Amino acid sequence: MNRSPEAQAQFERLLPEAIAAARAAWCPHSDFPVGAALLTLDEHIIRGCNVENVSYGLTNCAERSALFSAIAQGHAPASFKAMLVYAPKVALIAPCGACRQVMHELMSAGCPVYCVGHDATAARDWTVEQLLPGAFGF
Repeated sequence: MNRSPEAQAQFERLLPEAIAAARAAWCPHSDFPVGAALLTLDEHIIRGCNVENVSYGLTNCAERSALFSAIAQGHAPASFKAMLVYAPKVALIAPCGACRQVMHELMSAGCPVYCVGHDATAARDWTVEQLLPGAFGF
């Protein structure tokens, strides 16, 4: 993948954080851990992991966990530089529809979202806008 030097540096900084977040996942029902690492404008990294519930509708994905934590910590919507999503049990991961909608509201349209599974060569880079074209918004 041809990334700019800045994008490559973000990817390399966020990947170990997302891997660590995936290790914290609570996924007794699916055995499908996912971790996310969100880079803030002030260069902090906020981790998120999936947290399952036997009633799957009550489950929270890693991406939303990271974003909701960031907002709870006082970071403003659209004040994020990048997010990386990691899942060790697939070659490539992509955010679900609910996460894409939340990203649309809480991240800027051009914010990069790096997605990677156990096969780093299959990593995919998107922007929030590319993940949800024609998004519902206000």
